[in-house]
Amino acid sequence: MVEQVEKRIWERVLKWCRSLAGLTVIATVVIALLATLDRGGYVLVNTVVTGGMTALVAMGLALTLGVLNIPMFAHGEYFMIGTLVAYYVFTPISEYVSTHPESLLAFWGPLVTIVAAMIIGALAGVASELLVFRQLRKRSRENWVMNSFLLTVGLSVVLINAHQLFFGADFKGIVGYWSGMPFSIMDVYISKDRGIAFILAAVVVAAFWFFMTYTRTGRAIRAVSQDETGALMVGIGLNGILLLTMSLSCALAAIAGAGLLFMYPSYPSVGLEPLYMAWFVVILAGLGNVLGAVMGAFMVALLKVLTVEYIGSGWDFVVPSALIIVILIFKPSGIFGSEVRGVLDK
Repeated sequence: MVEQVEKRIWERVLKWCRSLAGLTVIATVVIALLATLDRGGYVLVNTVVTGGMTALVAMGLALTLGVLNIPMFAHGEYFMIGTLVAYYVFTPISEYVSTHPESLLAFWGPLVTIVAAMIIGALAGVASELLVFRQLRKRSRENWVMNSFLLTVGLSVVLINAHQLFFGADFKGIVGYWSGMPFSIMDVYISKDRGIAFILAAVVVAAFWFFMTYTRTGRAIRAVSQDETGALMVGIGLNGILLLTMSLSCALAAIAGAGLLFMYPSYPSVGLEPLYMAWFVVILAGLGNVLGAVMGAFMVALLKVLTVEYIGSGWDFVVPSALIIVILIFKPSGIFGSEVRGVLDK
């Protein structure tokens, strides 16, 4: 019996490795290792750090696509909200720590900052759902994708200009969250901020996966993404799930923004680059494929790092864009396919 189970598992592994997704993952690992041997561990380390936070933004975007059926082109603005909240929360904490270096806030202050950004990001998502998308949902479900897309574009413009009106257009950033000497991995020196940012991203991704896979609410979200009518028939509260989904999506983007404040200072259009990266990931992984977005994030991050390293910084979005065009032509559902029905299937 045990031998049969092992044989089936091995057959599935071989089948997956022969699939497009498996070949892509294997090719990505090989390219990463070759690039590391050629240019040093910097390529691999930078890919891991960048990919971790990109995964958070991409998962939130995939969540809105898969569950809410909304092509969220305002998702970068919730990243911006995360950077803005983090700046205004961490600045007084930093001033206090500078005069009280032995305070517990020297270590816990940045974590308090990121949690605050997560909460505000979630509340911004709740407000967006209640004031914008639910109102459209009440009045019309026809041409939903186009109408919701236009709403997200308008919401993006409103949030960018609100940032500029109330907080100005100047850059609001920090040197770093944690002080101290950097640590070395593979002869590459990494600041504490980058290392902890990756650890934070890994913890959030793992917690989100556990929530979506093993909790009752997570399974309800997946049920709604697969069949709204069926979910209603078994007693799932649709409005509550849609509200929770939007808040989770925006909270993930805000966490990424706060966690990378030392790299992305807050200004009105700071969310554009994370938005582009997230869309690259979502198209690569497949529309609505939340967990596939994690692997896609590291692939896009590796491609971006290699483009900057071998071609130049001015090409960092050109090469990923060309890849996305090729993928859409030959495999419109994405490399990993879509585990849930995306916007084109509903």
